[in-house]
Amino acid sequence: MLKTFAVIGDPIDHSLSPTIHNAAYRELEMECTYIAYRVAQGELATGIESLKKINIAGFNVTIPHKIEMMRYLDNLDDNCKKIGAVNTVLNDDGILRGFNTDMDGFLEPIKRKEIEMKNSRILILGAGGAARAIIAGFQKENAKEITIVNRTKSKGDELSEFSNRMGLSSVSSSIKDMEDFDSQFDMIVNASSLGLKGEKNIIPSRLFDEQTTVYDIVYKPIKTDLINTAKERKSRIIFGYEMLLGQAIRSFEIWLDRQAPYDAMKRAILGGF
Repeated sequence: MLKTFAVIGDPIDHSLSPTIHNAAYRELEMECTYIAYRVAQGELATGIESLKKINIAGFNVTIPHKIEMMRYLDNLDDNCKKIGAVNTVLNDDGILRGFNTDMDGFLEPIKRKEIEMKNSRILILGAGGAARAIIAGFQKENAKEITIVNRTKSKGDELSEFSNRMGLSSVSSSIKDMEDFDSQFDMIVNASSLGLKGEKNIIPSRLFDEQTTVYDIVYKPIKTDLINTAKERKSRIIFGYEMLLGQAIRSFEIWLDRQAPYDAMKRAILGGF
């Protein structure tokens, strides 16, 4: 029997998720299909009812529904509760179970490359929902200290409080403060949308060296100005598509309870650009 999966959000036509998941189903010769389904803000309840009518097996949730979706779920995993958002739903015989794969998706390439996070010092640019999941990941991996830089200082302060409540030491700084930072960060993460529209990197290049890992969660374009700067400084690089791939792998395994075909899904992502 054909199983149908989806991604819901608005806008949705740019999503690479159908390309990635359908490639996985083809690789494993599974009777599954994955569609993009536009659900506008304010129409989430109606959208969920429509998905139930077609007996959707599971779906991903993206902007703007990741927080509101929590109201419509029968149960939530610990990551959802910790992060305060959901991005993956399993329809278990009419019971909607919520998961958040952002944290595991973020950590997947770090673990794959065997990068040690314990006692590390981190610089994070951005303070949105993705940054919350990333901080939860660093807390899980026993990082030492987080410095959060955000255009709106109050949002950075809120995220810093969230981090400190979890037991991960954190401070919030403004963008202009970066000029005074020392260069002792083990990892620099762009968790903002900077670079999505070709913007120039704003993190001082003296903060990068061969010992630094630079992780840009923007996946389109693949090579942002931050990534190019990191290459010039000979830093270790993690691309945004690697987090996207990590999230897709985790969703696949939640829904189908089997190992995802990593190579086939990676080829599909890189072919989708």
